[in-house]
Amino acid sequence: MRESYRVAVVGATGAVGNTMLQLLVERSFPIASLKLLASHRSAGEILTFKNDPIVVEELTHDSFADVDVVFSSAGASVSREFIPTAVDKGALVIDNTSAFRMDEDTPLVVPEVNMDAARTHNGIIANPNCSTIQMMVALKPIYDAAGIKRIVVSTYQSVSGKSGRAVLELVQQTTEALEGKPITLDKFPHQMAFNVAFDWPFLDSGDNEEEVKMINETRKILNDDTIGVSATTARVPVFFAHSESINLETDKKLTVAETREILNDAPGVNLMDNPSNQEYPLAVDVAGTDEVYVGRIREDASIENGLNLWVVADNLRKGAALNAIQIAENLL
Repeated sequence: MRESYRVAVVGATGAVGNTMLQLLVERSFPIASLKLLASHRSAGEILTFKNDPIVVEELTHDSFADVDVVFSSAGASVSREFIPTAVDKGALVIDNTSAFRMDEDTPLVVPEVNMDAARTHNGIIANPNCSTIQMMVALKPIYDAAGIKRIVVSTYQSVSGKSGRAVLELVQQTTEALEGKPITLDKFPHQMAFNVAFDWPFLDSGDNEEEVKMINETRKILNDDTIGVSATTARVPVFFAHSESINLETDKKLTVAETREILNDAPGVNLMDNPSNQEYPLAVDVAGTDEVYVGRIREDASIENGLNLWVVADNLRKGAALNAIQIAENLL
């Protein structure tokens, strides 16, 4: 392992990019040099890293000279255009977009779940969807202990999963709604303040793109196409942290006590399950943290081997930037 690496962050001015910079400092990632890359619209902005100002550069095909590691989160179309160039120039790319997730030759990795898959990369390792990441951290220990036949998941996703500007729009819409003013619609197709909405393009099947991502990515990460997965994803007026209601049908019977014991020892999981004392994961408490929180574990009496879980994680940290950095830390 080298002592330090020449790092580039693509999409540095976005919500995930900003979180990436914060975590690189918090985790003392060994950086010899740092390039911050973004579109021409953001080029020239100045960001701070370790109290030093760094000018954001425009992303071009010449941006990857003398770069060892690229963290990319600027959108799938950008990744498809530029990431192959970074690989050709010798960089390891951790890509946080949907561009390569389902590519057969690209490992899709959650470090607590399938880090071994990253060892066979061809220069690109894909970061899963934010909702998939937290679900996999919570479910892999159960999958190992009892097998999983079927997953039914409903998500309650924060607006920061859309963009930093979406957070500002929710603030604006909330003020407008409270003051009885017309609601501004820019990043959202519907009013988001005081509402629950579906915020992703719909497919001919009736599923939206986010739901299909969760279904396909779950099977790829677990390397198990036999698992039935049904997903319903919704956007809620919460700033940070995604929440998920997960219903499982396992192959082997697990009691609540057994499930708690399994999850209590699981890497990356924080068990918070004392509902009689009002202790269970809440988005406002989980925002800004790095673990996946699990609570409200219950048996589902409607099926033979049924379990219900409530799973919450910070979508910008573990759901995106942190997962990418953990991959690099483990691999390098």
